[in-house]
Amino acid sequence: MERERTPWVYIPARSYHGTLYTGVTSNLIGRIVQHREGTFDGFTKRYGIHTLVNYEAADTMEAAIQREKQIKRWRREYKYNLIEHLNPAWNDLAVGLGLQQLPK
Repeated sequence: MERERTPWVYIPARSYHGTLYTGVTSNLIGRIVQHREGTFDGFTKRYGIHTLVNYEAADTMEAAIQREKQIKRWRREYKYNLIEHLNPAWNDLAVGLGLQQLPK
């Protein structure tokens, strides 16, 4: 799958076990840059949610939206388990996609 056009469900966080956001996009890197720069007013800007802690590809945008809705209905504990299954240290996965490490 081409990374730029792939539908993605992604979860950025403020900190370890901190405030989470769940979103969907077809341009994962571009969207994470927007969150980091606070391009748009809203939840992620207001709560300082900049660290990409989980993302998964979907076959179609419709499937991505369905998965996003599913995750949003989950209790926090389930979301933490999803993140920690592949990212137990809550590292910023955007670094592995080519973005700079956020300052601490």
